[in-house]
Amino acid sequence: MSESRLSRRGLLLSGASGAAVLAGATGAGAGAGAAPRPGGRVRTGFERLAADGYALLAGARVGVVTNPTGVTADARHLVDVLHADDRVDLRAVFGPEHGFRGTAQAGGSEGRSTDPATGLPVYDTYGKSGSALAQLFTAAGIDTVVFDIQDVGARFYTYVWTLYDVMRAAALADLTVVVLDRPNPVGGRRAAGPVLEPAYASFVGREPIALAHGMTAAELARLFNGEFLAAAPARLRTVALDGWRRESFFGATGLPWVPPSPNVPTPDTALAYAGTCLFEGTNLSEGRGTTTPFEVVGAEGIDRRWAEAAAALELPGVWFREAYFTPTFSKFTGRTCGGVRVLVHDREVFDPVRAGIGLLVTARRSWSGFAWRADHWIDKLTGSDRVRRLVDAGAGVEEIVGDWSAGLARFAAVRERYLLYT
Repeated sequence: MSESRLSRRGLLLSGASGAAVLAGATGAGAGAGAAPRPGGRVRTGFERLAADGYALLAGARVGVVTNPTGVTADARHLVDVLHADDRVDLRAVFGPEHGFRGTAQAGGSEGRSTDPATGLPVYDTYGKSGSALAQLFTAAGIDTVVFDIQDVGARFYTYVWTLYDVMRAAALADLTVVVLDRPNPVGGRRAAGPVLEPAYASFVGREPIALAHGMTAAELARLFNGEFLAAAPARLRTVALDGWRRESFFGATGLPWVPPSPNVPTPDTALAYAGTCLFEGTNLSEGRGTTTPFEVVGAEGIDRRWAEAAAALELPGVWFREAYFTPTFSKFTGRTCGGVRVLVHDREVFDPVRAGIGLLVTARRSWSGFAWRADHWIDKLTGSDRVRRLVDAGAGVEEIVGDWSAGLARFAAVRERYLLYT
C-alpha cells in the first residue's frame, strides 16, 4: 500500500480499544514506525482522510466538532474544505469551550449560530454531556461525528473531555466517532504529574489520567474506549498522523500553529501550561491579560525574592527570572504585578508539572499574601487535595512529586497499551 494512495484496506482493527485505525504507510498498525514526511513535515489525520478520498465518511451524514485549530497544512479550515467537496455530506458544526471561532474566554462559549461562510448550523457543546449532547446530535440529523481539535497535552485542557463526552453521547445515539489526529505539541515520550482521583472528577478531568498525559487525541480516544467506556464503548475510528515521533515538539512538525484558545498564543505557552495553569487555583495571576500568559505568574506586592527562591531550586531545563507585568483583564486588571517569568532552555528535560510545583512551593514560602482560591479549585486541577495539603504543610518539591509517583507508574503502564506512535 503506497503512502500517497491509501485504500480502505488500510483500516485495521485495533484489539486494544476496538477502534478502527487508518494505519501508517508501513501497514504495521496505528501509525507505528511510519516514515517521516519529506522535510520532516507531519501529515495530520485530516490530510490522510482527504488523501483516501474521504472513504471513512462515504454515505455518512457528518457533523464536525472543531474550532480554529482544525486547519489543513496550507491553513484552510477543514469545515470549508469538507463543505466544498461533493464526496462529503456535511450537515453541522459543533463548537467546544471558547467556541467554533475561538472568541470566548475561559469558561465561555459562543452559543448557537449559523456559519456565514457555509450556511451550516453551529451548535454549542460546552456544558453538555450524556443524553443532552446525544439529543443535540440527533437534532442535527447526523450519524457520524468527526473530532478535529488541537490539544495542548494537559488533563485540565477541556478539549479532551469534550472528546470524551462526544464519545459517550455518540454511544447513546448510536453514532460513529471519527477522530482525526493532531500532534501533542509538547511531545509524548512520557506522562508526568498526579493522576486524577475519581472523587475530584469535573470538566477539567473526567477520568483518572495523568496531569501531563503525553498522548494525542486519537490515543486518548482509544484509552477512553478501552478503560472508561468499556461498558458502552463508542463506535470509534481514528485516523493516525504520518511522520510524528513521540519526542517531537510542535516546531518540528512543519504545521501551522493556530492558538487553540485565546490564552495559548504560542507553542511555548503550551510547553509551560501544564505547570503554570495550577496558579488558576491561587490568588496569583497566571498571566492572563498579558502577551505571555502562563509564561509569567505573579501578583501585586510580590518582589524579587520569589524569583530568587524559584531559581535556587535549579530545576532541570528551566530558568526562573524576576518579571513585572500589568494584566489588561482577569486578576489584577490594570495593576502592576511582580513575579516570575518561566524560560525553558532545554525542552528535553523540562518537566512542566515539577516546575509548577516548584513555583507553588516557593510562592507559598516567599510571599505572605499567598492564598488558595476559596473553592479549592487547585484540587480539581491537580486531581486531589494532596498537593494543596502538602504545600501547606511545608513539603518540598521532591516530596510532593514523589507522593504521586506510584499512581503515575500505574497510569504509564495502562497508557502504553493505547499508544500509536514510536
